[in-house]
Amino acid sequence: MDRTEIRKSEKAFLVGVLHGNQTAEIVKEHLSELKQLAETAGAIVVGQITQNLRKINPQYFIGKGKARQIIEQAKTLNVELIIFDDELNPGQVKNFLQLAKNIKIIDRNGLILDIFRKHAQTREAKTQVELAQLEYMLPRLTRQWSHLERQMGGIGTRAGMGEAQIEVDRRLIRQRISKLKKELTHIEQERQTQSKRRKDEYRVALVGYTNAGKSTLMRALSGEDVFIQDQLFATLDTTIRKVQLDQYHSILLSDTVGFIRKLPHDLVASFRSTLLEVFEANLILIVLDAASDQVSEHMNTIEEVLKEFGIKRHKALTVLNKIDLISENKRMNFLKRKYPDAIMVSAKDQLRLDRLIAEMIETMNADYKTVEITFSYEQGKELAKAQENVEVLERHYQNDSIRLKIKGKRDRVNQIINQYQ
Repeated sequence: MDRTEIRKSEKAFLVGVLHGNQTAEIVKEHLSELKQLAETAGAIVVGQITQNLRKINPQYFIGKGKARQIIEQAKTLNVELIIFDDELNPGQVKNFLQLAKNIKIIDRNGLILDIFRKHAQTREAKTQVELAQLEYMLPRLTRQWSHLERQMGGIGTRAGMGEAQIEVDRRLIRQRISKLKKELTHIEQERQTQSKRRKDEYRVALVGYTNAGKSTLMRALSGEDVFIQDQLFATLDTTIRKVQLDQYHSILLSDTVGFIRKLPHDLVASFRSTLLEVFEANLILIVLDAASDQVSEHMNTIEEVLKEFGIKRHKALTVLNKIDLISENKRMNFLKRKYPDAIMVSAKDQLRLDRLIAEMIETMNADYKTVEITFSYEQGKELAKAQENVEVLERHYQNDSIRLKIKGKRDRVNQIINQYQ
């Protein structure tokens, strides 16, 4: 087991750094979120510190004197783990470990990866997380890790004469990374096949900052049980439910992994296939926690991640969730000014969901097309095909033909027109 894994009830000390264009308030917010992450991983946060820096120290990220001070403070508190809110490079981790001796050192990325590993349930999520962890681990490999042969199922290698164990471990990791990438390619192909089967359905994807209430909103809309837990990254796997909005409109609603600021790049790359549902969605619902003081920053993070994946949000609705937690008119007025087109709801108390459903139906109707099309009685096979994945509004039987009035997704209706007219 590697020494970056966080054990339950392990005492942790947090380190934040004020540098660049950051303000003290932003760093305070980031440390608050880091505390939530640490607690989600099972750690008990017993202290924290913020360091002002003009420039990053290449050896320890912070100054060596400050590093020694933090370690001494951590030892006084019987801390087993020091967590940095910023990413440390492999050299900085190694140097800090030499000072810290028996105290583990990880950064925000390592912490998030540990949470993802613990929460992964399906084969896809487990594969994605393991790949991200190994790519993160490879440049940071030091003696803090035990030999990997036992951990990695005895991948068939043995140390050659004079070959250092650390080189064997690096080789094992590279082999495992290669295998995992092949597995993910296969999983992505399976997902794309499943996606093609649903191409004629109207697809809506929930995206949002972690713990914004996406899963609660899915349960409120679908009426089905969805795993819900009040912690960061409770949902890693994509959940899809068919939702009947009214008598004539149904959608496939998907709930994907939550976003967070400073999301590890390796993790973003590994979860690309999971976000395929967002990429192919007809409509994106951006879910924000209206009660959070960081709602604007959360929106910025969501937009950055969508941009990184090349996901265009030309058809998106902003949903301000958790309005049941807002008691001040001042806060509500601020949100209305900031997001004038947003739909305010409480998924938990099922407040104003009718407005959200009405907005979705209106957006769907803009994506749909209604046409009349005529078939001769000899075109029985074509007539049957033309009625697939559309809604038949009217049928008129004439002397030598049948006239249909159909409504469907614009692409599907255009396909029918091009094929049969």
